[in-house]
Amino acid sequence: MKQVWERPLTASPQPRGTKVATSRNPRPLAQWQVNVLRVGYLFMGGGLAIIKWPLLFGHPTWGVAEGTKECLFIAMSFLALLGLRYPLRMVPILLFEVTWKLIWLGIVALPAWVDNDLDGALRTEAGAVALVVVIIAVIPWRYVFAQFVMAPADPWRRRP
Repeated sequence: MKQVWERPLTASPQPRGTKVATSRNPRPLAQWQVNVLRVGYLFMGGGLAIIKWPLLFGHPTWGVAEGTKECLFIAMSFLALLGLRYPLRMVPILLFEVTWKLIWLGIVALPAWVDNDLDGALRTEAGAVALVVVIIAVIPWRYVFAQFVMAPADPWRRRP
């Protein structure tokens, strides 16, 4: 007997042209929405790859904080590029990207902007972080709400 938590996240194979709504995904996404999501992964993963991957091969010695940050960005770029292949499975990496950037903008950039102290490196960083609007625009928010808020939670323990 297969338990609830052992079910795959995807529906069983269906004939071409049919879409099945499941409790985990009540409204399937249109193909154009999935492809727009892929554009977001390419924007995020490709941009980070162009900027951060060269640092793997010719970087100066990093301190703990900078090394941690750079390695995190490189890992995120790999995961975002994996989203090109599995766009719906990798939505959490986009949610992480949006979350940390909105927190940073609200806690670091906004107070500096209000105090008229947003200049130099902080202004440059705020401009780069503000590109999160592209990721916000490509995320299928109804799907995210249905999948991560309204769907039943995974059980905490096995039921007899």
